[in-house]
Amino acid sequence: MPGTATVEPAVSRRYAWLVFALSFGLLLSDYMSRQVLNAVFPLLKAEWLLSDAQLGSLSGIVALMVGVLTFPLSLLADRWGRVRSLVIAAVVWSLATLGCAVSASYGEMFLGRFMVGVGEAAYGSVGIAVVLSVFPVTMRATLSGAFIGGGAFGSVLGVSIGGVAAQQLGWRWAFGIMGIFGLALAAIYALVVKEARLAPTSGRGRTPGERTAIRSLLPRLFSSVSVVCAYLGSGLQMFVAMALMAWTPSFFNRYYSMAPGKAGVAAGAISLIAGIGMIGGGIVSDRLSSSNATRKWTVAITCSLGSLVLLMTGFQLPAGVPQLILIGAGALLCNATAGPAAAMVANLTPAAITATAMATLTLANSLLGLAPGPAVTGTLADRFGLLGALRMVPLAAIAAGAAFTIGKLFYEKDLRRLGLLTDVPLKNLEPQP
Repeated sequence: MPGTATVEPAVSRRYAWLVFALSFGLLLSDYMSRQVLNAVFPLLKAEWLLSDAQLGSLSGIVALMVGVLTFPLSLLADRWGRVRSLVIAAVVWSLATLGCAVSASYGEMFLGRFMVGVGEAAYGSVGIAVVLSVFPVTMRATLSGAFIGGGAFGSVLGVSIGGVAAQQLGWRWAFGIMGIFGLALAAIYALVVKEARLAPTSGRGRTPGERTAIRSLLPRLFSSVSVVCAYLGSGLQMFVAMALMAWTPSFFNRYYSMAPGKAGVAAGAISLIAGIGMIGGGIVSDRLSSSNATRKWTVAITCSLGSLVLLMTGFQLPAGVPQLILIGAGALLCNATAGPAAAMVANLTPAAITATAMATLTLANSLLGLAPGPAVTGTLADRFGLLGALRMVPLAAIAAGAAFTIGKLFYEKDLRRLGLLTDVPLKNLEPQP
């Protein structure tokens, strides 16, 4: 399979799962620090008299900084050491979250959130590169979906714990708890995960010749139609998922008359469903593509268009159980494309730049989805109401589905052109190194 230097990882299975668990834990902290803000939207809106557009900007600035910085920081991590980079990133976003806890105005909160984004910029791409480097290549979509699913589970914990903490102790403690948790995990990660024990592709530091080789591989990040379509489809679908996760606490607060704590728990359930969908999408993708590699694309297309139908229908219904069922089903599919998309990017790019390839995917996710999703929804909500905005958001899935469809059409041709597949049909084959 492309993007993999060796078929068998260089570490024991037990240590590989320990690396996964700690990396997953830091990803939880990442999204807990990012999404706790959504749980306290109603409190900040009332205390500082903020508009929905301003609230959306506090969420969107994190994703914007992730988008802007993920590529350069991931490239540095590939060259200078991934573990060191992960620990530094976790310390930065945790301290920044503590800064949000003591902010006294919208401007100070915006600065704190800006720094949260700086810290989180490269974590997702570098973290998943570390995880993929210590497991067999046949588990890529499953691991990618599970790892990226940590974002949804972190969102669950962020909005649920944050909502309860804000209601019981005040919104400042909601941020404080998240910051302290992140610092503790960063310390444990630094003590347990060592560069020297990871696979050679994990970025232990490069010689000048290896750095030159890496630079020569960078054009491969955009060398095929299919990989570009994977970036675009993933980012556009992320627009739907992140808008949903950012605004469901406010949706439950405004349209179901829930207090912030209860709204946070309800929104956490939606995020949990989305996380299950991410993992399920990866597992289904790996199972189906074992006999035909193009089925990864089929899974992505199906999930994208399925989320469109379910969410559009759900938000048209009046408040009640049927609406919640459809929204939950839409959430299950709305980000199930994450695992297949990450696996497709890994398949189409060299192993030496895996973190940089994942950074490029993160860049697309951030600039097309994570940053504009919450911000655009907030702007639309100021004009059409939050419910009206949420009815428009799923339309982005049309473009995502189109991108995945085009990528599927070019996938086999691109693999052959890049020398990643022989003349044997894709059926019963995965790409070879």
